[in-house]
Amino acid sequence: MLLIGLGIGILAIIVSAILGPKKPSRTKLMAYESGNDPLPGGRERFPVHFYLVAMLFIIFDIETAFFYPIAVAYGKLGAFAFWETVTFVALVLVGYIYIVRKGVLEWD
Repeated sequence: MLLIGLGIGILAIIVSAILGPKKPSRTKLMAYESGNDPLPGGRERFPVHFYLVAMLFIIFDIETAFFYPIAVAYGKLGAFAFWETVTFVALVLVGYIYIVRKGVLEWD
């Protein structure tokens, strides 16, 4: 198993060396973060809306992991599982409505 992981890692490095940029320039090597243009200094604060979207995504991602056990045991849980899932989707929808009304998803 260790050899397979090592092989995949080495293969990824070789493929990136073959397919990667041949003539690196300052523009090609610049980091690109969250839709903001990269600026020198690195002392700028991220706007709060990045964190709101990230937190909502993490909550949705973690809670989605709990859908699998509900789907497996759906026959035994019945109506409880259905209403629990509907409640979760409604709560996530409330979060999305909140960030849309705050203008977080407007990337100008």
